[in-house]
Amino acid sequence: MPPLDIEVSSEVPMGVGLSSSAALEVATLRCLRSLLGVDIDDVEIAQLAQRAEIEYAHVRCGIMDQMASSLAATDCALLIDTRSLERRPVPLPAGSAVLVLDSGVARTLAGSGYNQRRAECEAAAQQLGRASLRDVESVDELAPLPDVLLRRARHVFTENARVLAAEGGVDAATFGQLMNASHASLRDDYEVSTPELDLLVKLLQEQPAAYGARLTGAGFGGACVALCRADALEEVARAVLPRYAAAGHEGRQLVP
Repeated sequence: MPPLDIEVSSEVPMGVGLSSSAALEVATLRCLRSLLGVDIDDVEIAQLAQRAEIEYAHVRCGIMDQMASSLAATDCALLIDTRSLERRPVPLPAGSAVLVLDSGVARTLAGSGYNQRRAECEAAAQQLGRASLRDVESVDELAPLPDVLLRRARHVFTENARVLAAEGGVDAATFGQLMNASHASLRDDYEVSTPELDLLVKLLQEQPAAYGARLTGAGFGGACVALCRADALEEVARAVLPRYAAAGHEGRQLVP
């Protein structure tokens, strides 16, 4: 490896749950691949980026953010099997588009409860005699767990089910309902939301042109993502952000 002097210029906001660290890791690795002529594909880049996050940032993250940064397109969702690393594009419901609003509450992933949630899920799987919570076949299997571990495991089980339901090709209204249920689970079972995120999600969910909304990223602050009518993104943002500001918070529109 030759000595490198690297200057980074980015429009990806930091600390809002939009995978800024994964984006930086993947961009840097792509730069090195091109500079050094290294024969590694985009999946290997995602794996190296994840390794950097775990070994140097000390965040025991999965590979979703890095896979998305390395392999996703801008016009559809990406379904990732994080066990096999198989993936495929999934079209968003017809006539819909994604709106992202920043809650104004910064989050620091390493300093949040992310590693704690990971440890709780691993403890739940161990107590159930499963290699992974993904191997749980029924929510009834979770009954023997103590309360906190039961709720963490229930979120994982139901979230996986919601992802598979969305991947099956649902309409925008149903997709939005799945997002709403996801936020409720993140708030109540996984406990990674904040009052500000809950308020912003609630305001988004009240908009007629929004099908559903939830926090995005690891939680503990950051942004909310909403599925809206494709022709009404600005309308929804203009309706929500003043009401959010009236409650004493400083939000902003990030996407589109």
